[in-house]
Amino acid sequence: MADFDSKEYLELVDKWWRATNYLSAGMIFLKSNPLFSVTNTPIEAEDVKVKPIGHWGTISGQTFLYAHANRLINKYGLNMFYIGGPGHGGQVMVTNAYLDGAYTEDYPEITQDIKGMSHLFKRFSFPGGIGSHMTAQTPGSLHEGGELGYSLSHAFGAVLDNPDQVAFAVVGDGEAETGPSMASWHSIKFLNAKNDGAVLPILDLNGFKISNPTIFSRMSDEEITKFFEGLGYSPRFIENDDIHDYATYHQLAANILDQAIEDIQAIQKDARENGKYQDGTIPAWPVIIARLPKGWGGPTHDASNNPIENSFRAHQVPLPLAQNDLTTLPEFEAWMNSYKPEELFNTDGTLKDELKAIAPKGDKRMSANPITNGGADRSDLKLPNWREFANDINDDTRGKEFADSKRNMDMATLSNYLGAVSELNPTRFRFFGPDETMSNRLWGLFNVTPRQWMEEIKEPQDQLLSPAGRIIDSQLSEHQAEGWLEGYTLTGRVGIFASYESFLRVVDTMVTQHFKWLRHASEQAWRNDYPSLNLIATSTAFQQDHNGYTHQDPGMLTHLAEKKSNFIREYLPADGNSLLAVQERAFSERHKVNLLIASKQPRQQWFTVEEAEVLANEGLKIIDWASTAPSGDVDITFASAGTEPTIETLAALWLINQAFPEVKFRYVNVVELLRLQKKSEPNMNDERELSPEEFNKYFQADTPVIFGFHAYEDLIESFFFERKFTGDVYVHGYREDGDITTTYDMRVYSHLDRFHQAKEAAEILSANGKIDQAAADTFIAKMDDTLAKHFEVTRNEGRDIEEFTDWNWSPLK
Repeated sequence: MADFDSKEYLELVDKWWRATNYLSAGMIFLKSNPLFSVTNTPIEAEDVKVKPIGHWGTISGQTFLYAHANRLINKYGLNMFYIGGPGHGGQVMVTNAYLDGAYTEDYPEITQDIKGMSHLFKRFSFPGGIGSHMTAQTPGSLHEGGELGYSLSHAFGAVLDNPDQVAFAVVGDGEAETGPSMASWHSIKFLNAKNDGAVLPILDLNGFKISNPTIFSRMSDEEITKFFEGLGYSPRFIENDDIHDYATYHQLAANILDQAIEDIQAIQKDARENGKYQDGTIPAWPVIIARLPKGWGGPTHDASNNPIENSFRAHQVPLPLAQNDLTTLPEFEAWMNSYKPEELFNTDGTLKDELKAIAPKGDKRMSANPITNGGADRSDLKLPNWREFANDINDDTRGKEFADSKRNMDMATLSNYLGAVSELNPTRFRFFGPDETMSNRLWGLFNVTPRQWMEEIKEPQDQLLSPAGRIIDSQLSEHQAEGWLEGYTLTGRVGIFASYESFLRVVDTMVTQHFKWLRHASEQAWRNDYPSLNLIATSTAFQQDHNGYTHQDPGMLTHLAEKKSNFIREYLPADGNSLLAVQERAFSERHKVNLLIASKQPRQQWFTVEEAEVLANEGLKIIDWASTAPSGDVDITFASAGTEPTIETLAALWLINQAFPEVKFRYVNVVELLRLQKKSEPNMNDERELSPEEFNKYFQADTPVIFGFHAYEDLIESFFFERKFTGDVYVHGYREDGDITTTYDMRVYSHLDRFHQAKEAAEILSANGKIDQAAADTFIAKMDDTLAKHFEVTRNEGRDIEEFTDWNWSPLK
């Protein structure tokens, strides 16, 4: 058995580090002849890339840490995975996966010899190749690198319910300055040492960002110690006055990291065997501060004698070497030869046997840990029958509110179903949010599980807190909730993140990066698929009468609709039953981003279980009971997507029917919004967009459409434009107007209300000769009078008019 603490073993760790650095530097510049000095083959211009692209500054520090993580795995038998936070550090994982064999297993053409190494060099940051950051193309990579701020949130999310896993989470010192990263240090307040895994954060202080020093790097050890101790951590430092005294660095790193792992194991042993840390005491989890200079071991100075190593100039490509400019080729060759490649590689390009021997084996390799490829347990959730939680909708209850007000709140209806899901999946389902879960009416979920919270619980002020809960919503940070969910989902489990709709926009770039990960992962044959990422937007724009304009922004629908639609699902269920049916479908689909728009306020309920099932699975439905001509030719089509739009559009068509029973119309309820899109590219199959024939079945050509919509109107307009729809479409959606006002006034602000919709329908029908002009004028005047009354009553009495509050659905004439 190897002596992992011996000088000889640390010399092998140093060689491994040198090998990864050699490959990492070489692949920035070379596309062939990777071992030029080992094979005694001089570099020619054609060996050099025309435009070298990549980043060097963060590489050698991370490869140093990765080499030591391998040693920890071997010494302690750990299940460990690597989280790379410092920006564009793609070579770190590429080179380590290549040396331990995982890269060749996933890409057989990248053989472990000169030919394979040349192929690897050429494809790095090269057209048709791989990116310069950690991507889904790289074995062992868990998240999209280069998206600064989320490494810790992803790491903690990944180890929830994974008690035998350790996240080796490297946080860049530039990344550490972001708001999300600063918030994520609090994650230890939610990590249960008994049931969850561990995160070992390493703050990689290389000193500089793109062209500025970093804040943490200019803080003294004493200041940093106080900072992390104040957060509850036990900080330890890896640093040395002489940055080129590598032997001292290796010994120091080995000692510090060993102690950190032993402390983690002691914390977990106390929690799991002795019941410790379940009483509000937070263990002092270790955090490593590693002062590892930027561009460490690379070129030291540029042609003007400005420092490169240990400066911002090492950030990207540290030498101006290119195929058409070989001026700095001698400096490049000296740099590469400083790693002594002849000690690392054989002349055929294979790795020396002594280095192969120290690589972790099988799934112990961080590049092959199953957790980084969809999880070790990739089974689907066990789901209850959603129909058991549904409302009983029939001709007597449709379009009315139930006596039990909870039955009228869609999110409350959903909460009972989610509670059953939690009971059936005690270690594979979690709910995340930024202190809004109770506000979002998820009471039924709270009946089953409390919030997870490791700090002291103070009764009676605190509510529903426990060291072991399936809800994590006690930190007011959208970034944290989304980051935890992404880490949890990327490791094969299922969760939900619910947010007030306007503040879901806080994390729209995070969701975009997750989408990009899914898209790239789907292109890799060796990548497993993932459970879908589930987002619920509630407290929506048309519910914000009490919070006003600042809390209104339904733009997430537009933002995600711009992405490749095979990976995006946008659902707008209009009542509790359709929300239940949609949620089951969202849980069942994989490799998607599911955005659900859901109401939490008391609302009229509309659809039977059978109708809800069709709406969820087909995405839209012609509603017979709300149509005078559900098939055949019509004079006008009414459609809606969303809770309030459905109420208002149904009320509008009811008003038209009462005044003009001769008008033939159909009503289409749209739940899955992107079925309306027509954006598939040539030779690409969008699995959900309606065919032209299907679209025409719902929306008759040459026939006007009144469309009540939850979000910005131009999104619906773009769908009909893409379809080359020959009729006119009149969208009543969100128009960027609002205030603190009454419930109904919120709808009137945007002309979403029934009276504006009915008024426009009468104008269209009369212009097309479908109804008498005089009768239309009388009806339009009545609508205007009602709107005028609405304005007077809301402004003078602060309430809504009876034409809204007392209206219930009744059958059409």
